[in-house]
Amino acid sequence: MFEMFVSTIKDIAVNSGFANISWQQAVMLIVSCVLLYLAIVKQFEPLLLLPIAFGMLLANIPVAALNSHSEGSLLYYLYQGVKLGIYPPLIFLGVGSMTDFGPLIANPKSFILGAAAQVGIFITFFGALALGFEPAEAGSIGIIGGADGPTAIFTTSKLAPHLLGAIAVAAYSYMALVPVIQPPIMKLLTTKKERAVVMQQLRPVSKREKIIFPIVVTIIVSFIVPDATALVGMLMLGNLMRECGVVDRLTKTANNELMNIVTIFLGVTVGATATAENFLTLQTLQIIVLGVIAFGFGTAFGVIFGKIMYIATGGKVNPLIGSAGVSAVPMAARVSQRVGQQENPTNFLLMHAMGPNVAGVIGSAVAAGVLINVLTPYVK
Repeated sequence: MFEMFVSTIKDIAVNSGFANISWQQAVMLIVSCVLLYLAIVKQFEPLLLLPIAFGMLLANIPVAALNSHSEGSLLYYLYQGVKLGIYPPLIFLGVGSMTDFGPLIANPKSFILGAAAQVGIFITFFGALALGFEPAEAGSIGIIGGADGPTAIFTTSKLAPHLLGAIAVAAYSYMALVPVIQPPIMKLLTTKKERAVVMQQLRPVSKREKIIFPIVVTIIVSFIVPDATALVGMLMLGNLMRECGVVDRLTKTANNELMNIVTIFLGVTVGATATAENFLTLQTLQIIVLGVIAFGFGTAFGVIFGKIMYIATGGKVNPLIGSAGVSAVPMAARVSQRVGQQENPTNFLLMHAMGPNVAGVIGSAVAAGVLINVLTPYVK
């Protein structure tokens, strides 16, 4: 009996994670704990960074084989929602149901700023090509510049699923760092006079306009870029539900229970793709560097086009709202507001910045559709 007991203990020890852990897995466990710290203590995009970090932790536990590619595991089945492109559009449904499109409708010129902020996506695409990435991989990396996590995940799942873990971590990390990354760029590209500009109050937007807008945008965008229909269509459906006033129960479900459930599944399964062999590579480091470049260029071009509008309107447009053209809703708009108030405490830019911010969400989805359409033939 004693020998059997000893043998059993030995078998448990030999088959335990402690006896089978590699240094790469140990590093990934440390990385996941750092991300958990940032999500919990620093509150960097905690709603998604926390489940992503915990999914990464689960994926790198030795022997357990609990990652998104281990067929038969719980996370493998949940991951099908990412692989099949289900979760990101559902997130967009929730975003649309929570967001007021009024500022964009009241000031359609905001579309220009939202489009300008997507330039960083395509600059980074060519930069990634220059570093030796395949075209489909370069497109997935470039989309980080849109500062829209669900869009980055949706695009990467179509073009380069093997990069999903690194791109998701980069995308959500930079979204969380919007208040840190954007202000220096905004101040570098604008003068004190420009930052202090007080913009005129936006005109009231009627209920009829708010109802017609999502329908028209869905039709136009879907006809021009069919591959963006899943994202833009669900975004607009959510907003139509919000504005029509006849489906309050559905609206509350979309922006509460449904969005929360999908966020958990999306975060954990995407994090579980970041296994040691996929994540601890030179490619991952390059993706992280290219991601911040993409985000920086997106912010810069939004501000530059804001300056152009400032000149064209005779100083009526504050260039700071251009930085909100990236898709981090509503964080980027709040940053525009904060930087503007630093120069002029009476300034109130939030609603003006929400126009480019919403336009950026639409713009990043359209950019994703373009990349998917053009680069799908290059997928290996």
